[in-house]
Amino acid sequence: MMRIGGTRWLACLIAVALAGAGAWAQSPAPVVVKLSIHDTIQPITADYLKRGLDEAAGRHAQAVLLSLGTPGGLLTSTREMVATIEASPVPVIVFVEPPGSRAGSAGFFLLESADVAVMAPGTNAGASHPILEGQTMDPVLKQKVENDAAAFLRSYVTVRGRDAAAAEDAVRNSKSYSEAEALKLGLIDAVASDDAMLLHQLDGRTIKRFHGETETLRLTGAQVELVPPSLRERLLTRLTSPDLDVLLLVCGALLIYLEFNVPGTIVPGALGTVLLLLALFGFNMLPVQHTAVLLLIAALALMVLEAKFASHGVLAVAGVVCLVFGLATLVNGPLPEMRVHYAVAAGAGIGFGLITFTLAWIALRARNSKRLTGPEAMVGHVAVAMTPLAPSGQVEVRGEIWAARLASGIAAVPAGTEVKVEGVDGLVLTVGPS
Repeated sequence: MMRIGGTRWLACLIAVALAGAGAWAQSPAPVVVKLSIHDTIQPITADYLKRGLDEAAGRHAQAVLLSLGTPGGLLTSTREMVATIEASPVPVIVFVEPPGSRAGSAGFFLLESADVAVMAPGTNAGASHPILEGQTMDPVLKQKVENDAAAFLRSYVTVRGRDAAAAEDAVRNSKSYSEAEALKLGLIDAVASDDAMLLHQLDGRTIKRFHGETETLRLTGAQVELVPPSLRERLLTRLTSPDLDVLLLVCGALLIYLEFNVPGTIVPGALGTVLLLLALFGFNMLPVQHTAVLLLIAALALMVLEAKFASHGVLAVAGVVCLVFGLATLVNGPLPEMRVHYAVAAGAGIGFGLITFTLAWIALRARNSKRLTGPEAMVGHVAVAMTPLAPSGQVEVRGEIWAARLASGIAAVPAGTEVKVEGVDGLVLTVGPS
């Protein structure tokens, strides 16, 4: 019996060992972390990329798939993102998709910095000539900026083993390439229509990392896990819209002005402060022109002067013109998407100018108008003598009985006579003939 029991125990141990060995032999499916950038390149985009690569490293992902579609953006953010891709412990695949998308300007720099560069059919990349905040550059400055951007692109394109001359042509001559042209010139590594086709093509491919190490991609049965932008990143990305920032600035300023004119309401002042701070936060992430800020200050000063001095609207018109030009040139980024549109600047500027001037004019008239309450409000009204005024007595005015005395030069007035209130001395009215 003991021998039989021992045999059973041995069989159980063997079964457990075999099951464990089977589980150990069955390795988990590889993970591919997918990021999506389909907007302008700016500081929030750089933060999102860094967070995504950190999460991929924490998950021990086999690769990071960056879905890209962008008209371009800020060169400073582009440099930061390229450095993040180069230092990533996880291989980065940049995929320009879906069909119709582009990796323009700064997007081309990101595409070429990837461990694996892929484009979908019907996409294009390039047109990366640098623009200094939308300004027209003199020949010397233009050459300096071009040389700097070209050298930056060459510094990692050659390491990636891609055609440096064709890549540099996109910077110096604004060349743009279709997916077929980019593949033929050696600017990308593959063309794929979707994620599944892309992973199938890259499965088993050995790639050379930026620092010289080689790594083989194991993508069979890979699970693609999307890491979307966080709520904070989505909100801040919206704040990098110059048009939205201008509207927030104008609405915030109007609400704060309303609070000053109607003190104690609290809500307009609090809401206006929040909107103003959001606008300033957004402008802080964009290239702001200091001359435009001076135009906005001059516009406010001209509107205040128009409210105090009669210039027949000349100062108000000058203030509105300064306001519109100030708003239109306040943000002058390298792309139309990163500048204030003229329609928005004109609408916000003219609207703000008219509303501000109207409120200031109403407030000034109210301050200079005759008081409607208190004893001083009696001046100019017609009163009826309740008693003979010789020279003092009582009068009725606006349904109230007041002590009154005749103005100098008038001897007496019989009861029932209409008189006119000419002044107030404490609680005694000075009256004269009506």
